[in-house]
Amino acid sequence: MREKKKKKKKKKNHKKKEIMASTSPTGGAFRNPNSVEYGEIRVLEEVWSNDLGSYCKVYPLCDALNQEFRAASCVQRKRRKRREVSNMTIPGVSAELQKILGAKMDEVDARRRAREAFKDVQLGIDHILFKTPCEGIKMEESYEKNSKGIEIFHKSWLPLSRPKAAVFFCHGIARMLASCGYAVVAMDYPGFGLSEGLHCYIPSFDGLVDTVIEKYSKIRENPPFHSLPSFLFGESMGGAVALKMHMKQPKAWDGAILVAPMYNMVPPMLVTQILIGVASVFPKHKLVPQKDLAEAAFRDLKKREQTAYNVISYKDKPRLRTAVEMLKTTQEIDRRMKEVSLPLLILHGEADTVTDPSVSKALYENASCSDKKLKLYKDAYHALLEGEPDEIVTQVFGDIISWLDEHTTKSNQSSSSFIF
Repeated sequence: MREKKKKKKKKKNHKKKEIMASTSPTGGAFRNPNSVEYGEIRVLEEVWSNDLGSYCKVYPLCDALNQEFRAASCVQRKRRKRREVSNMTIPGVSAELQKILGAKMDEVDARRRAREAFKDVQLGIDHILFKTPCEGIKMEESYEKNSKGIEIFHKSWLPLSRPKAAVFFCHGIARMLASCGYAVVAMDYPGFGLSEGLHCYIPSFDGLVDTVIEKYSKIRENPPFHSLPSFLFGESMGGAVALKMHMKQPKAWDGAILVAPMYNMVPPMLVTQILIGVASVFPKHKLVPQKDLAEAAFRDLKKREQTAYNVISYKDKPRLRTAVEMLKTTQEIDRRMKEVSLPLLILHGEADTVTDPSVSKALYENASCSDKKLKLYKDAYHALLEGEPDEIVTQVFGDIISWLDEHTTKSNQSSSSFIF
């Protein structure tokens, strides 16, 4: 009997040591579900689910705390699942379309199939960007393999008259810009939209920027574009892409419009170290929690509901490598703000909780250019051009057109210009 008790106690102590080793921040290796990887992932999820603000420890040896953690996680999972089901359901569409919508969108074929199936449905949305009449424009779409062999989708909206500019990164307002005389060209990054690649996977942000530069440089060489002034346009992540493009090609662009740009999204140091460590082993893993972006970005409730119609947008957790690349990029931009030397228009909602308006203020103050303008919109959220009440969308669009008209004239009074 005594021997049995001894064995039981020994087994229990051995198990306790194993758990302690597996959850130590420094010990262990990425070898099984009970290893350091699992402990780090739990800490990471706790920290990131608290808006990157507070560090909540996980105590693996305390059953009460563990149970509380598991119960809270279970509730969060159920809520997330309900939100996902709700996001994946569009009222009034056929069962066949719902089935297409519910398919996994990791690979490009599924995204292209969904886009084709929902094209007419999207155009019928009661949204200011779709219902505003835009006459005198033509649209073209094409796929082309880049130098890395990745098939990239791009689309252009061109005025029938001689264009003033070409616009990239701004899919939403393309028709409206084209109707104001600007040639608009947009592309989907590799892994996004209709371009090839694993959905929302960025193995290298620099590589993504190089792909964009390659594509737009090729377009600018074509007549009648090569003689026109060129402007960058970036919204949210596109703002970071635009700034990186300018840093790589300081003299190539005549100006940039940044709408709620993404930079300086820096979590606590411990989170950064954990994130980089785990991402090096599981780069494509979807782990990093995020807020409900539709709720955080769209102030207008009706427009928030309409985000369901954007069937090929990425609605899952960010992949680890993507999160690391975005983090590194925002840190780099923060260090190099003084290098921003081109004419700037920065637009940001004062109530934006997705990207920080105070960082747009810092960019405005630190950029070395003298020709710069910052516009802040009271009570506005992140999606200034898609998610605000109609009057704000109209105001923001008007501010963009006024700035473009002024700088197009400044750049070349006798010719047109591009916006990338």
